[in-house]
Amino acid sequence: MTNVELSEPNYKIVAIGVSGEAKASYLLGVAFSKGQETGAVALARIGGTGQLYKEAMEHLWQDFEESNGPVVGRRLALTNIRYDSDSHNLLVYSDITLSIRADVIEFTD
Repeated sequence: MTNVELSEPNYKIVAIGVSGEAKASYLLGVAFSKGQETGAVALARIGGTGQLYKEAMEHLWQDFEESNGPVVGRRLALTNIRYDSDSHNLLVYSDITLSIRADVIEFTD
């Protein structure tokens, strides 16, 4: 993990509120979520890969690139990161959704 102190004017805010979301669904199980922590115990996964954080982050960067161009070669960082998760448990079906929302800054020096 890298820690950066944003006390000098060496960055600019390039995007506010970019977001990504991922979902997984299961049969005959129980799903749970709290903030960025999610999980499920089930007989079978019927949707999604189960790698919710990875998928949500990939979708967040895709959302950023659609409006702001490629990220390759740029010095970017996420700030004000917010996580939200939701789970539904029905008799035979469960699902989990993880959403990530953040602002993006670009370092200028």
